[in-house]
Amino acid sequence: MIKVLIADNHPIVRMGIKNVLNSASDFEIVDDVATTTELFTKLKTLTPDVVILEMDIPEINGIASLRKLKQEYPDIKVLIYSGQSEDVYALSTIRAGAFGYLSKTADLDYIISAVRKVSEGNMFITNELAQRLAFDEGTQKPRRFFRKLSTREVEVLKLLASGKRNKDVALGLNLNEKTVSTYKARLMKKLNVDNLVDLLQQAKALELY
Repeated sequence: MIKVLIADNHPIVRMGIKNVLNSASDFEIVDDVATTTELFTKLKTLTPDVVILEMDIPEINGIASLRKLKQEYPDIKVLIYSGQSEDVYALSTIRAGAFGYLSKTADLDYIISAVRKVSEGNMFITNELAQRLAFDEGTQKPRRFFRKLSTREVEVLKLLASGKRNKDVALGLNLNEKTVSTYKARLMKKLNVDNLVDLLQQAKALELY
């Protein structure tokens, strides 16, 4: 039996995951929790094989919880189950120690196959995400993602990351400032952020520069 602990602050989501997993014969739901305090309290007495962890769980965010969990309970496999954008957050969570990332918009059948795969110590992402991100399953490591960024966008991103202002970026790349602003807006849209700080944070997490 694969022992599973569900950590999500939405009761309907916890109930839904339990119903899906209970429809298969090889899962045992050992408990479900709504906060990170509850999660780490339960882990003192429970030893699940897999924790299904919501990215936006209250108190400590998903990635910080994931790092803490991996440090304190290295044998527990973590599957991130999230409403956040796969394109932006999947790589960040895998780098932080997750064995898989599943969007809440994915088909329900994915939950069963994802938990099984993760419990065996294998990486899980959806086929659609793998195709978009050029995930290298051979080495089980993400390659450089976001090939959808153009060469010029990467150049602009690198200069912004080095602390240069729009004016300096324009001079460095022989562009006008308005064009640089357009590139910056395009980068924010592609990386699903709405300010420069988050843009650079995501770009760093995704090794875009």
